[in-house]
Amino acid sequence: MAKPLRIALVAGELSGDILGADLMSALRILYPHAEFEGIGGPRMQAEGMTSFFPMEKLSVMGLVEVLKHLPELLGIRKALVKRWHAEPPDIFIGIDAPDFNLGLAKRLHRVGIKTVHYVNPSVWAWRQGRVKGIKRSIDLMLTLFPFEARFYQQAGVPVCFVGHPLAEQLPWQPEQSLAREQLSLAEGPVLALLPGSRRSEVSMLGPAFIEAARLCKQAKPELQIVLAPANQWGEEFLRPLLADLPCQFATGKSQLAMQAADMLMLASGTVTLEAALCKRPMVVAYRMASWTFSILKRLVKVPHIALPNLLTPRPLVRELLQDEVTPQALAHEALHWLEGEHQSERHVLQQQFLQLHQQLRQGGGKTAAAAIAKLLESSCS
Repeated sequence: MAKPLRIALVAGELSGDILGADLMSALRILYPHAEFEGIGGPRMQAEGMTSFFPMEKLSVMGLVEVLKHLPELLGIRKALVKRWHAEPPDIFIGIDAPDFNLGLAKRLHRVGIKTVHYVNPSVWAWRQGRVKGIKRSIDLMLTLFPFEARFYQQAGVPVCFVGHPLAEQLPWQPEQSLAREQLSLAEGPVLALLPGSRRSEVSMLGPAFIEAARLCKQAKPELQIVLAPANQWGEEFLRPLLADLPCQFATGKSQLAMQAADMLMLASGTVTLEAALCKRPMVVAYRMASWTFSILKRLVKVPHIALPNLLTPRPLVRELLQDEVTPQALAHEALHWLEGEHQSERHVLQQQFLQLHQQLRQGGGKTAAAAIAKLLESSCS
Protein backbone atom coordinates (compact mmCIF):
# COMPACT_ATOMS: atom_id res chain seq x y z
CA MET A 1 0.00 0.00 0.00
CA ALA A 2 1.38 3.40 -1.02
CA LYS A 3 2.24 5.85 1.74
CA PRO A 4 -0.31 8.68 2.19
CA LEU A 5 0.65 12.07 0.80
CA ARG A 6 2.35 14.24 3.44
CA ILE A 7 1.59 17.92 3.07
CA ALA A 8 3.44 20.47 5.20
CA LEU A 9 1.82 23.85 5.77
CA VAL A 10 2.68 26.93 7.83
CA ALA A 11 0.18 29.73 8.51
CA GLY A 12 1.10 32.73 10.62
CA GLU A 13 -2.15 34.41 11.63
CA LEU A 14 -5.95 34.31 11.64
CA SER A 15 -6.38 35.11 7.92
CA GLY A 16 -3.83 32.43 7.03
CA ASP A 17 -5.67 29.91 9.20
CA ILE A 18 -8.88 30.62 7.27
CA LEU A 19 -7.13 30.21 3.93
CA GLY A 20 -5.31 27.10 5.10
CA ALA A 21 -8.45 25.36 6.31
CA ASP A 22 -10.22 26.12 3.03
CA LEU A 23 -7.26 24.75 1.05
CA MET A 24 -6.97 21.64 3.22
CA SER A 25 -10.66 20.88 2.72
CA ALA A 26 -10.20 21.08 -1.06
CA LEU A 27 -7.01 18.99 -0.99
CA ARG A 28 -8.77 16.36 1.12
CA ILE A 29 -11.23 15.82 -1.74
CA LEU A 30 -8.36 15.18 -4.16
CA TYR A 31 -6.25 13.23 -1.66
CA PRO A 32 -8.57 11.59 0.91
CA HIS A 33 -5.72 9.97 2.85
CA ALA A 34 -3.40 12.98 2.91
CA GLU A 35 -1.66 13.88 6.16
CA PHE A 36 -1.21 17.54 7.11
CA GLU A 37 1.41 18.89 9.50
CA GLY A 38 3.23 22.12 10.33
CA ILE A 39 1.84 25.24 12.02
CA GLY A 40 -1.81 26.26 11.90
CA GLY A 41 -4.61 27.67 13.99
CA PRO A 42 -7.88 26.18 15.22
CA ARG A 43 -9.52 25.97 11.78
CA MET A 44 -6.61 24.10 10.20
CA GLN A 45 -6.38 21.80 13.20
CA ALA A 46 -10.10 21.10 12.89
CA GLU A 47 -9.39 19.98 9.31
CA GLY A 48 -6.93 17.41 10.66
CA MET A 49 -3.61 19.24 10.86
CA THR A 50 -0.95 18.36 13.41
CA SER A 51 0.43 21.73 14.54
CA PHE A 52 3.93 21.60 16.03
CA PHE A 53 3.85 25.15 17.45
CA PRO A 54 1.08 27.60 18.41
CA MET A 55 0.26 29.77 15.41
CA GLU A 56 0.28 32.86 17.64
CA LYS A 57 4.06 32.54 17.90
CA LEU A 58 4.29 33.78 14.29
CA SER A 59 1.68 36.54 14.63
CA VAL A 60 4.15 39.38 14.95
CA MET A 61 3.90 42.49 12.77
CA GLY A 62 6.22 45.46 12.30
CA LEU A 63 9.98 45.69 11.98
CA VAL A 64 10.64 46.66 15.59
CA GLU A 65 8.18 44.11 16.96
CA VAL A 66 9.72 41.29 14.90
CA LEU A 67 13.20 42.09 16.21
CA LYS A 68 11.98 41.51 19.77
CA HIS A 69 10.81 38.00 18.87
CA LEU A 70 13.52 37.16 16.32
CA PRO A 71 15.41 34.52 18.38
CA GLU A 72 12.20 32.57 19.02
CA LEU A 73 11.08 32.84 15.37
CA LEU A 74 14.46 31.64 14.12
CA GLY A 75 14.35 28.77 16.59
CA ILE A 76 10.94 27.65 15.31
CA ARG A 77 12.09 27.80 11.69
CA LYS A 78 15.27 25.87 12.51
CA ALA A 79 13.20 23.15 14.20
CA LEU A 80 10.92 22.82 11.16
CA VAL A 81 13.88 22.65 8.77
CA LYS A 82 15.48 19.93 10.88
CA ARG A 83 12.27 17.91 11.03
CA TRP A 84 11.49 18.17 7.32
CA HIS A 85 15.05 17.56 6.18
CA ALA A 86 15.01 14.34 8.20
CA GLU A 87 11.52 13.34 7.00
CA PRO A 88 10.76 15.29 3.81
CA PRO A 89 7.09 16.00 3.09
CA ASP A 90 5.81 15.62 -0.47
CA ILE A 91 5.19 19.35 -0.66
CA PHE A 92 5.50 22.46 1.50
CA ILE A 93 2.87 25.22 1.37
CA GLY A 94 3.63 28.50 3.09
CA ILE A 95 0.53 30.59 3.73
CA ASP A 96 1.25 34.31 3.98
CA ALA A 97 3.87 35.21 6.68
CA PRO A 98 6.42 35.75 3.86
CA ASP A 99 9.42 36.72 5.98
CA PHE A 100 9.10 33.42 7.84
CA ASN A 101 7.79 31.15 5.10
CA LEU A 102 9.95 32.22 2.17
CA GLY A 103 13.09 31.62 4.21
CA LEU A 104 11.75 28.22 5.20
CA ALA A 105 10.81 27.41 1.60
CA LYS A 106 14.32 28.31 0.42
CA ARG A 107 15.89 25.80 2.80
CA LEU A 108 13.41 23.07 1.90
CA HIS A 109 13.69 23.68 -1.85
CA ARG A 110 17.45 23.15 -1.65
CA VAL A 111 16.89 19.52 -0.70
CA GLY A 112 14.36 18.88 -3.45
CA ILE A 113 11.07 19.48 -1.64
CA LYS A 114 8.40 21.07 -3.84
CA THR A 115 7.42 24.48 -2.49
CA VAL A 116 4.29 26.60 -2.87
CA HIS A 117 3.54 30.04 -1.46
CA TYR A 118 -0.12 30.95 -0.96
CA VAL A 119 -0.82 34.69 -0.69
CA ASN A 120 1.63 36.79 -2.57
CA PRO A 121 4.17 38.69 -0.48
CA SER A 122 3.76 42.33 -1.40
CA VAL A 123 6.88 42.60 -3.57
CA TRP A 124 4.87 44.82 -5.92
CA ALA A 125 4.56 47.29 -3.02
CA TRP A 126 8.08 47.25 -1.58
CA ARG A 127 11.39 45.36 -1.75
CA GLN A 128 10.73 44.29 -5.35
CA GLY A 129 14.18 42.70 -5.54
CA ARG A 130 12.78 39.80 -3.48
CA VAL A 131 11.17 38.39 -6.62
CA LYS A 132 14.56 37.02 -7.74
CA GLY A 133 14.86 34.92 -4.59
CA ILE A 134 11.24 33.84 -4.89
CA LYS A 135 11.88 32.63 -8.43
CA ARG A 136 14.75 30.43 -7.17
CA SER A 137 12.94 28.89 -4.19
CA ILE A 138 9.21 28.70 -5.05
CA ASP A 139 7.78 26.19 -7.54
CA LEU A 140 4.33 27.81 -7.56
CA MET A 141 2.94 31.15 -6.37
CA LEU A 142 -0.79 31.27 -5.61
CA THR A 143 -2.22 34.79 -5.67
CA LEU A 144 -5.52 36.05 -4.35
CA PHE A 145 -5.73 39.02 -6.68
CA PRO A 146 -5.32 39.38 -10.46
CA PHE A 147 -2.84 42.25 -10.48
CA GLU A 148 -0.45 40.14 -8.38
CA ALA A 149 -0.53 37.29 -10.91
CA ARG A 150 0.37 39.70 -13.70
CA PHE A 151 3.39 40.92 -11.72
CA TYR A 152 4.73 37.38 -11.24
CA GLN A 153 4.08 36.38 -14.84
CA GLN A 154 6.22 39.29 -15.96
CA ALA A 155 8.97 38.17 -13.56
CA GLY A 156 8.89 34.58 -14.85
CA VAL A 157 7.57 33.03 -11.62
CA PRO A 158 5.07 30.13 -12.05
CA VAL A 159 1.81 31.60 -10.78
CA CYS A 160 -1.91 30.90 -10.53
CA PHE A 161 -4.59 33.47 -9.67
CA VAL A 162 -7.04 31.55 -7.50
CA GLY A 163 -9.30 34.32 -6.29
CA HIS A 164 -10.16 34.75 -2.63
CA PRO A 165 -11.98 32.11 -0.56
CA LEU A 166 -14.03 34.84 1.11
CA ALA A 167 -15.51 35.66 -2.29
CA GLU A 168 -16.68 32.04 -2.48
CA GLN A 169 -17.99 31.86 1.07
CA LEU A 170 -19.91 35.12 1.30
CA PRO A 171 -23.25 35.52 -0.50
CA TRP A 172 -23.75 38.29 -3.01
CA GLN A 173 -26.07 40.02 -0.53
CA PRO A 174 -25.69 39.04 3.15
CA GLU A 175 -28.94 38.99 5.16
CA GLN A 176 -28.69 41.86 7.60
CA SER A 177 -31.90 41.03 9.46
CA LEU A 178 -30.76 37.47 10.18
CA ALA A 179 -27.37 38.67 11.47
CA ARG A 180 -29.09 41.18 13.74
CA GLU A 181 -31.38 38.52 15.09
CA GLN A 182 -28.39 36.30 15.93
CA LEU A 183 -26.73 39.18 17.79
CA SER A 184 -29.99 40.19 19.56
CA LEU A 185 -29.97 43.66 17.99
CA ALA A 186 -33.05 45.82 17.60
CA GLU A 187 -34.16 47.83 14.57
CA GLY A 188 -32.24 51.00 13.85
CA PRO A 189 -28.69 52.02 12.85
CA VAL A 190 -25.77 49.80 13.89
CA LEU A 191 -22.06 50.67 14.03
CA ALA A 192 -19.57 47.79 14.33
CA LEU A 193 -16.01 48.18 15.62
CA LEU A 194 -13.35 45.66 14.56
CA PRO A 195 -9.99 46.76 16.00
CA GLY A 196 -7.90 43.84 14.66
CA SER A 197 -6.62 40.46 15.79
CA ARG A 198 -3.09 41.29 16.97
CA ARG A 199 -2.53 42.68 20.44
CA SER A 200 -0.61 45.65 19.02
CA GLU A 201 -3.55 46.52 16.75
CA VAL A 202 -6.15 46.26 19.50
CA SER A 203 -4.11 48.33 21.97
CA MET A 204 -3.36 51.06 19.42
CA LEU A 205 -6.76 51.26 17.71
CA GLY A 206 -9.27 50.04 20.29
CA PRO A 207 -9.35 53.15 22.52
CA ALA A 208 -9.76 55.49 19.52
CA PHE A 209 -12.54 53.32 18.08
CA ILE A 210 -14.42 53.32 21.37
CA GLU A 211 -14.12 57.09 21.81
CA ALA A 212 -15.30 57.58 18.22
CA ALA A 213 -18.28 55.31 18.90
CA ARG A 214 -19.08 57.42 21.96
CA LEU A 215 -19.11 60.57 19.79
CA CYS A 216 -21.38 58.83 17.28
CA LYS A 217 -23.73 57.75 20.06
CA GLN A 218 -23.94 61.32 21.33
CA ALA A 219 -24.87 62.51 17.82
CA LYS A 220 -27.30 59.62 17.22
CA PRO A 221 -28.71 58.34 20.53
CA GLU A 222 -30.60 55.53 18.75
CA LEU A 223 -27.29 54.10 17.43
CA GLN A 224 -26.40 50.56 18.52
CA ILE A 225 -22.70 49.71 18.97
CA VAL A 226 -21.29 46.25 18.28
CA LEU A 227 -17.71 45.57 19.35
CA ALA A 228 -16.15 42.53 17.65
CA PRO A 229 -12.67 41.75 18.98
CA ALA A 230 -11.09 38.72 17.35
CA ASN A 231 -10.45 36.86 20.60
CA GLN A 232 -11.03 36.80 24.35
CA TRP A 233 -7.89 38.81 25.08
CA GLY A 234 -9.25 41.65 22.97
CA GLU A 235 -12.54 41.63 24.84
CA GLU A 236 -10.80 41.66 28.21
CA PHE A 237 -8.61 44.59 27.11
CA LEU A 238 -11.45 46.66 25.65
CA ARG A 239 -14.26 46.04 28.14
CA PRO A 240 -12.88 48.37 30.87
CA LEU A 241 -12.68 51.22 28.30
CA LEU A 242 -16.41 51.23 27.62
CA ALA A 243 -17.45 52.97 30.86
CA ASP A 244 -21.04 54.17 30.26
CA LEU A 245 -21.11 53.36 26.52
CA PRO A 246 -23.79 50.71 25.81
CA CYS A 247 -22.21 48.04 23.65
CA GLN A 248 -22.98 44.56 22.37
CA PHE A 249 -19.94 42.25 22.22
CA ALA A 250 -19.52 39.87 19.28
CA THR A 251 -16.18 38.34 20.20
CA GLY A 252 -14.85 36.08 17.48
CA LYS A 253 -17.89 36.87 15.30
CA SER A 254 -16.48 39.55 13.03
CA GLN A 255 -18.34 38.44 9.91
CA LEU A 256 -21.68 38.36 11.73
CA ALA A 257 -20.99 41.84 13.15
CA MET A 258 -20.20 43.18 9.68
CA GLN A 259 -23.36 41.70 8.19
CA ALA A 260 -25.46 43.20 10.98
CA ALA A 261 -23.96 46.67 10.75
CA ASP A 262 -24.73 49.75 8.66
CA MET A 263 -21.21 51.16 9.10
CA LEU A 264 -17.83 49.70 10.10
CA MET A 265 -14.63 50.89 11.78
CA LEU A 266 -11.84 48.49 10.87
CA ALA A 267 -8.17 47.81 11.33
CA SER A 268 -6.39 47.47 8.00
CA GLY A 269 -6.00 43.90 6.77
CA THR A 270 -7.96 41.07 5.19
CA VAL A 271 -11.00 42.17 7.18
CA THR A 272 -11.33 45.20 4.87
CA LEU A 273 -11.88 42.86 1.93
CA GLU A 274 -14.40 40.88 3.97
CA ALA A 275 -16.23 44.12 4.72
CA ALA A 276 -16.32 45.02 1.02
CA LEU A 277 -17.71 41.58 0.17
CA CYS A 278 -20.38 42.20 2.82
CA LYS A 279 -21.12 45.45 0.88
CA ARG A 280 -20.70 47.67 3.94
CA PRO A 281 -19.35 51.25 4.11
CA MET A 282 -16.24 51.47 6.26
CA VAL A 283 -13.47 53.64 7.59
CA VAL A 284 -10.11 51.87 7.73
CA ALA A 285 -7.46 52.79 10.28
CA TYR A 286 -3.98 51.66 11.16
CA ARG A 287 -1.32 52.54 13.68
CA MET A 288 2.05 50.92 14.30
CA ALA A 289 5.18 51.60 16.34
CA SER A 290 6.61 55.00 15.33
CA TRP A 291 10.01 53.49 14.39
CA THR A 292 8.33 50.92 12.18
CA PHE A 293 6.22 53.58 10.49
CA SER A 294 9.17 55.90 9.86
CA ILE A 295 11.01 53.04 8.11
CA LEU A 296 8.08 51.66 6.14
CA LYS A 297 6.86 55.00 4.78
CA ARG A 298 10.20 55.29 2.94
CA LEU A 299 9.97 51.79 1.49
CA VAL A 300 6.31 51.19 0.63
CA LYS A 301 5.41 52.12 -2.95
CA VAL A 302 1.61 51.88 -2.87
CA PRO A 303 -0.74 54.78 -2.13
CA HIS A 304 -3.30 52.82 -0.06
CA ILE A 305 -3.53 50.42 2.87
CA ALA A 306 -7.08 49.09 2.43
CA LEU A 307 -7.55 46.16 0.06
CA PRO A 308 -10.70 47.58 -1.59
CA ASN A 309 -8.67 50.64 -2.57
CA LEU A 310 -5.82 48.55 -3.96
CA LEU A 311 -8.18 46.44 -6.07
CA THR A 312 -10.17 49.17 -7.76
CA PRO A 313 -9.21 51.95 -10.21
CA ARG A 314 -10.00 54.63 -7.65
CA PRO A 315 -10.23 54.50 -3.84
CA LEU A 316 -13.62 53.50 -2.46
CA VAL A 317 -13.14 53.79 1.31
CA ARG A 318 -11.62 56.32 3.71
CA GLU A 319 -8.23 55.49 5.21
CA LEU A 320 -6.66 56.94 8.35
CA LEU A 321 -3.03 56.24 9.24
CA GLN A 322 -0.95 56.95 12.36
CA ASP A 323 -1.70 60.47 13.69
CA GLU A 324 -4.78 60.72 11.46
CA VAL A 325 -6.44 58.07 13.63
CA THR A 326 -8.42 60.30 16.01
CA PRO A 327 -11.88 59.74 17.53
CA GLN A 328 -13.09 62.89 15.78
CA ALA A 329 -11.96 61.78 12.30
CA LEU A 330 -13.35 58.29 12.76
CA ALA A 331 -16.69 59.59 14.04
CA HIS A 332 -16.99 62.13 11.23
CA GLU A 333 -16.66 59.42 8.57
CA ALA A 334 -18.98 57.02 10.40
CA LEU A 335 -21.72 59.60 10.85
CA HIS A 336 -21.57 60.50 7.16
CA TRP A 337 -22.60 56.96 6.19
CA LEU A 338 -25.10 56.62 9.02
CA GLU A 339 -27.14 59.59 7.83
CA GLY A 340 -30.23 58.61 5.84
CA GLU A 341 -29.75 61.21 3.09
CA HIS A 342 -26.75 59.32 1.68
CA GLN A 343 -28.71 56.27 0.50
CA SER A 344 -27.93 56.88 -3.19
CA GLU A 345 -24.22 57.15 -2.39
CA ARG A 346 -24.44 53.93 -0.38
CA HIS A 347 -26.12 52.16 -3.33
CA VAL A 348 -23.32 53.20 -5.71
CA LEU A 349 -20.71 51.93 -3.25
CA GLN A 350 -22.54 48.60 -2.88
CA GLN A 351 -22.56 48.14 -6.67
CA GLN A 352 -18.81 48.77 -6.80
CA PHE A 353 -18.28 46.20 -4.06
CA LEU A 354 -20.46 43.73 -5.98
CA GLN A 355 -18.25 44.12 -9.08
CA LEU A 356 -15.20 43.45 -6.91
CA HIS A 357 -16.90 40.35 -5.48
CA GLN A 358 -17.56 39.00 -8.98
CA GLN A 359 -13.95 39.56 -9.98
CA LEU A 360 -12.58 37.66 -6.98
CA ARG A 361 -14.89 34.63 -7.11
CA GLN A 362 -12.47 32.32 -8.97
CA GLY A 363 -12.74 29.10 -6.99
CA GLY A 364 -10.46 29.97 -4.08
CA GLY A 365 -9.25 26.85 -2.27
CA LYS A 366 -10.54 24.51 -5.00
CA THR A 367 -8.59 26.35 -7.70
CA ALA A 368 -5.52 26.43 -5.46
CA ALA A 369 -5.80 22.69 -4.73
CA ALA A 370 -6.08 21.91 -8.45
CA ALA A 371 -2.93 23.94 -9.18
CA ILE A 372 -1.07 22.14 -6.37
CA ALA A 373 -2.23 18.76 -7.67
CA LYS A 374 -0.90 19.66 -11.12
CA LEU A 375 2.47 20.55 -9.58
CA LEU A 376 2.57 17.25 -7.66
CA GLU A 377 1.70 15.28 -10.78
CA SER A 378 4.42 17.00 -12.80
CA SER A 379 7.00 16.11 -10.14
CA CYS A 380 5.98 12.45 -10.31
CA SER A 381 6.09 12.18 -14.10
